[in-house]
Amino acid sequence: MAQRTDPPVSTTSEEPAWKQRAVERSTKAAKLRAEQRVQRFLDAAQAIMSEKGTTDFTVQEVVDRSRQSLRSFYQHFDGKHELLLALFEDALRRSADQIRAAASGHSDPLDRLKVAVQLLYELSRPDPAAQRPLFTHFAPQLLISHPTEVKVAHAPLLGLFTELMTEAKSADRVRDDLKAHRAAALTMQTVMLVAQANGGSTDEHPHPITADEVWDFCASGFAKN
Repeated sequence: MAQRTDPPVSTTSEEPAWKQRAVERSTKAAKLRAEQRVQRFLDAAQAIMSEKGTTDFTVQEVVDRSRQSLRSFYQHFDGKHELLLALFEDALRRSADQIRAAASGHSDPLDRLKVAVQLLYELSRPDPAAQRPLFTHFAPQLLISHPTEVKVAHAPLLGLFTELMTEAKSADRVRDDLKAHRAAALTMQTVMLVAQANGGSTDEHPHPITADEVWDFCASGFAKN
């Protein structure tokens, strides 16, 4: 006769549901407070850059403008470089959102790519009348000293261009042998480099390259005839 074996008695008990809910609420509240503190630092730094027209400011200036503590700043950022990087990443993400919204108004995938290329060109051109020190001062230095960080910052834009290139390929509007991701990276980098080289005053560039010219050049490399 088989001997009956009782199931093992669990020595651990699950946390009560009320405790899980309480911890979850506490965690969410702490996360929200941290996000608000971070945003206040970002807003303060952005305001200072707009006033000065440069990234030449101190952490203490940001702390004073945000009306928070130096201790709080270093709880969220390693230093000024990380703060500027956060602002740079946020600006590129917003640019990607702006380009996506503009491109979505067109049904033809190639037209969406054209809008994306032309708008990226205009957004990337240095404008003497606009105070954009993140792109005129910080970005060129970052490209040389921290290329990996630049790559991460550009990820939203590259993702968007890869998506648009993939859609154009699926619609048979670009070359069959095209690798969407590589073509997107080449296109995006070309547009941004040409834009940087053709910014500035009309005295420096009496005949600047236009967005239409940039599109025609890029499209000649991937679009079907």
